[in-house]
Amino acid sequence: MKIQRVREIAREQGLDPGKAEKAELIKVIQIKEGNFDCFATAHEGVCDQTGCRWREDCFAAARSAINS
Repeated sequence: MKIQRVREIAREQGLDPGKAEKAELIKVIQIKEGNFDCFATAHEGVCDQTGCRWREDCFAAARSAINS
């Protein structure tokens, strides 16, 4: 998901996205939605949050963090 869409979702949640980076902003949105702020922490490729809107990006970000 592109950062522009993440910022739109933040505004829809009543949050001010400011200049927050994508991962940071997603974690704030996760908390606002009543979920764990676990974005990009699925380092083993395992996550039980199957309905999470960030799932695909989360796995990609977690893989990227490991390969950095």
